[in-house]
Amino acid sequence: RSRVADTSEMASLACKRGVFSARTSAVRAQGSRRGVIAMATTALSQDELKKQAAWKAVEYVKSDMVVGLGTGSTAAFAVDRIGQLMKEGKLKNIIGVPTSIRTYEQAKSLGIPLATLDEQPHINVAIDGADEVDPNLDVVKGRGGALLREKMVEMASDLFVCIVDDSKLVDGLGGSKLAMPVEIVQFCHKYTLERLKKLPEVAGCEAKLRMEGDKPYVTDNSNYIVDLYFQTPIKDSHAASKAILALEGVVDHGLFMDMVDVCIIAGKTGVEVKERPNKK
Repeated sequence: RSRVADTSEMASLACKRGVFSARTSAVRAQGSRRGVIAMATTALSQDELKKQAAWKAVEYVKSDMVVGLGTGSTAAFAVDRIGQLMKEGKLKNIIGVPTSIRTYEQAKSLGIPLATLDEQPHINVAIDGADEVDPNLDVVKGRGGALLREKMVEMASDLFVCIVDDSKLVDGLGGSKLAMPVEIVQFCHKYTLERLKKLPEVAGCEAKLRMEGDKPYVTDNSNYIVDLYFQTPIKDSHAASKAILALEGVVDHGLFMDMVDVCIIAGKTGVEVKERPNKK
């Protein structure tokens, strides 16, 4: 063949390779963008799950109700939703009982009328999140520091609706290996911490005073928090609850036993509503 033909074929081949290379680069770039989008979706998915659970829980709220307003990232979605429905006129004459200063400020900014347990001792429904949920719908709460007020409000409620995403499910309380909080008085807090650590009912736990910077964390009630960490789930949560409460200096703890009536769990396959088998 002539050199002209060979040159023409080589040029054509080079051109095809160039197009192929460009297409490959475009595909890789597109794949990279898809990867970024997928990562962004994953990062937002937990908040989206929390929102789904919170919105479902607000369906239990009807006009003319007194509503316990929980504390934490999941409960905040419920408070927002109640405020939105009130603004749209779909909920009327709602009175909220907040479980923390943080929730009080959020609800107030949304125009939700507020009261305390002194003024509204009977609550129709309370909505709050949880840090752990076991198969019996017993929960650990209080990693946000509001456990005492949360427990008071939720015990005063006819119906306690707990809202979580499926990452909070455990086989037994303490099973996440994250903090189970105990609120204690400031007086002789080291003494109380040591006594907590030595209780047989929580044997093997690690007890740490919760800190905020270089100072102890102080609750809305001017108390300290001792966080208990377990390597394995608590063997008997009811026994642990009673033993902790029996200690002088303990105000309350984050074990919420036999309290949840309905648990709304948002997962990647949808929202599941579970009711306590043996209602309180």
